[in-house]
Amino acid sequence: MSPTHSFNDSAARGFVDRHLGPDRDAQAKMLAVVGYGSLDELVSAAVPPSIRDEAGRRSALPGPASEVEVLAELRERARRNTVVTSMIGLGYYGTVTPGVIKRNVLESPAWYTAYTPYQPEISQGRLEALLNFQTVIADLTALPVAGASLLDEPTAAAEAMSLCHRSSKSTSQRFYIDADVLPQTIAVVRTRAVPLGIDVVVADLRTGLPNDDCFGALVQYPGTTGAIGSYRQLADQAHAAGALVVAATDLLALTLIEPPGEWGADVVVGSSQRFGVPMWFGGPHAGFMSVCEQFARSLPGRLVGVSVDAAGRTAYRLALQTREQHIRREKATSNICTAQVLLAVAAGMYAVYHGPDGLRAIAQQVHQHAASLAGALRSAGLAVADVPFFDTISVSVPGDAARVVERALAHGVNVRFADADTVVVACDETTSAVHVDAVCAAFGVDGFNGNAERAERVADAEDARQSGRYAERSSNFLTHQVFHEHRSETAMLRYLRTLSDKDIALDRSMIPLGSCTMKLNATTEMEAISWPEFADIHPFAPAEQTAGYVQLIRELESWLADVTGYDAVSVQPNAGSQGELAGLLAIREYHRGRGDDNRNVCLIPASAHGTNAASASMAGMRVVVVACDADGNVDLDDLHAKIAANAENLAAIMVTYPSTHGVYETSIGDVCAAVHDAGGQVYVDGANLNALVGLARPGRFGADVSHLNLHKTFCIPHGGGGPGVGPIGVRAHLAPYLPNHPLNRSAGPSSGPGPISGAPYGSAGVLPIPWAYIRLMGLDGLRRATEVAILSANYLAHRLSASYPVLYTGRAGLVAHECIIDLRQITKDTGVTVDDVAKRLIDYGFHAPTMSFPVAGTLMIEPTESEDLDELDRFVDAMVAIRSEIAKVASGEWARDDNPLRNAPHTVEALAGEWSRSYSREVAVFPLPSLRDNKYFSPVARIDGAYGDRNLVCSCPPISAYGE
Repeated sequence: MSPTHSFNDSAARGFVDRHLGPDRDAQAKMLAVVGYGSLDELVSAAVPPSIRDEAGRRSALPGPASEVEVLAELRERARRNTVVTSMIGLGYYGTVTPGVIKRNVLESPAWYTAYTPYQPEISQGRLEALLNFQTVIADLTALPVAGASLLDEPTAAAEAMSLCHRSSKSTSQRFYIDADVLPQTIAVVRTRAVPLGIDVVVADLRTGLPNDDCFGALVQYPGTTGAIGSYRQLADQAHAAGALVVAATDLLALTLIEPPGEWGADVVVGSSQRFGVPMWFGGPHAGFMSVCEQFARSLPGRLVGVSVDAAGRTAYRLALQTREQHIRREKATSNICTAQVLLAVAAGMYAVYHGPDGLRAIAQQVHQHAASLAGALRSAGLAVADVPFFDTISVSVPGDAARVVERALAHGVNVRFADADTVVVACDETTSAVHVDAVCAAFGVDGFNGNAERAERVADAEDARQSGRYAERSSNFLTHQVFHEHRSETAMLRYLRTLSDKDIALDRSMIPLGSCTMKLNATTEMEAISWPEFADIHPFAPAEQTAGYVQLIRELESWLADVTGYDAVSVQPNAGSQGELAGLLAIREYHRGRGDDNRNVCLIPASAHGTNAASASMAGMRVVVVACDADGNVDLDDLHAKIAANAENLAAIMVTYPSTHGVYETSIGDVCAAVHDAGGQVYVDGANLNALVGLARPGRFGADVSHLNLHKTFCIPHGGGGPGVGPIGVRAHLAPYLPNHPLNRSAGPSSGPGPISGAPYGSAGVLPIPWAYIRLMGLDGLRRATEVAILSANYLAHRLSASYPVLYTGRAGLVAHECIIDLRQITKDTGVTVDDVAKRLIDYGFHAPTMSFPVAGTLMIEPTESEDLDELDRFVDAMVAIRSEIAKVASGEWARDDNPLRNAPHTVEALAGEWSRSYSREVAVFPLPSLRDNKYFSPVARIDGAYGDRNLVCSCPPISAYGE
């Protein structure tokens, strides 16, 4: 580390001041409006003294550093990683990210700062990109319905197991997994199966099911060892027994081999990583799932569907949103609340750019390298597994595997040590003839020495050996025109620009969503993730090649433990929802370790995030809801009653702090004490940590475990709905129950419940972002950010209170980092709904606040510390102007069914067409003079959500649909 600076050092403070939107003069103006003389006074009034950190506490965090210093330190850690050509396989492959996609998607704030597309009118670009992704998955797997991405391949397989469990006709509790499934997938599925009482049995399924007593079976196609199995007979047997079949597959292989949907798979899962997404030491990568038509409404996660807008034009939206966890809660089919949208967009665009012919050509090249390697080794007398393969071969070298792996590394290549007698080698898009020769040399065999013609002959001979032993693909895929129109970089560049121009992301305006912190994702924080030393590292590379990554991860874990007050942190959970599950599994294992197997009740306040209840159910717990009082706080009388009623079985309480209502509840200490006295554990949801960092630490005011949304508080961008990272912090007694990993013993304790995600360190590729944020800010900077977030929220609450009631406040009438404005009486009096206000905000150039959560008929607003005073005032001006428009509806000047709110958003097409509305075009699109300088036009009018659910279409529609 470089020497630390004092917070008053101007060079070190430079980044802190740039991260904060309001400068000191603006802060003074805002404080005057709120009625306080300083940030210290405001914070002292808002935050209960009982939870505040001790003054002058010692911190493990280094002082703030400059951007130049931070990049230099990241370079130092990157140099400790060794970029080696990895031919390890195991679900992770070298790939070439087309430059136009790398620069204009992965590195573009228009894509990475976007929010989840809950407001579809201002999300048409990313929704179209996700529809492309869904079409790729549906076409390649030959199943009709695919989702908008899941977290990774192993968690997708676990979700598929749950889908089979609730959807099959079998009453069995057994789920079979073929022995050739990825080991990390087997481990994650087992972790998820245990609390649900599912019996996972690993067996050789090549010749069918061991018996018919099962509800489902999972196979890998092609397998971990490379073999392309034939599973049609297994599918027939399973279906006859009322069971379902899941195939974990490889998208690139499916351009050449028979897709699972054609041989009988009911569910297909996998990873889209090798479609242009870097390995990133294990993630983030977009997992996928496709299903038969009858399971469309059971599909976990998000589904983009085609609907129509108010003018009858084709438009996109998230379909079947009633499945979302905040509605279904403990009845939700999954706790997934984060997709991997940014990575799904990149993978989908990879397919758009290459098209079906390009993908097939890449696959053929990959296979040819594998076939030439297999032929060369076989010709030299080595025992290459005599099975059909796509890109991976298994070679028997009795007693010599370790030496072969060592010799391969000496030639600059990682190959896989399967066991003492077997080496596995996987080819990919980055494999060259030089790599094939290097692997040959590692086995002591002559390579091709640049003789491409001889290599091709050997590959052809190897293919002739396999002829007729597996089914080749005969069906077409990616026939939609979008996969045929963008071959030149110019065309692709313009397509990406056209899509991003349709959307509102953080690079265009403030996104004032409550509970979904949308703050600055600084360029310096983002820069390192594209460096090869971070991007091109295989998650199962030898430890000596990953020292820089591990150093960064350990430092980040230490810093996160320091700012939260916990004793240990695991960064493995790759979304907030998975962090919740990991925390609850730690609590479950803790009770079981003490012999308290009966403790399975989880208390959850009525206002909690819906994922809390879904996660508790997935952890095998029974949810008991605790009421909230009239002020939105946990009802202490009801809490004590529920504790008394469930004392012997109480496992935990899950609370969000500050509360989901945006208030610092003064009773949090009493809540923690009451649960602890009854033998339970306290889980504090870290969704609102943006209001605590530097001021209070959950691990010190009574909590036992929290998940932390690094994609909220610690600056990993939302990316349109992912990547997310949801690590958990725990106190010492829960540390033995953190996640671990079967392929990396240092990733977690041996006593843990198993892995929660496929990679040992989850989405490691984006961890340089929060590392850089904390390093740039230092503890004082983090505290200042929290204080300004509180100031900004109270400034908005104060300024808006003259036009809208602020629903909940805490000490001294103050809110925390967000506020809720209440439209219920307005709706009752005028008919104007939260939907109307949300859509009208689009005309003013804003994304809507959070709608109807946690209270129906309200809007929850979170400004964050990164928005400057001009932007805050611009938002206030818009909301005040909308209130004036509502008054005109109330007075009868505008009819309830014909006014700018009900007809919003207004498109250019509506503006240019015949105008028969009771208000002017100018009122429709320029309600404030400032909009003339910077006007955003929604590409579609208000979308008919019900139509989309009734007429479910989840892949690219024909071009005729757009003409209609």
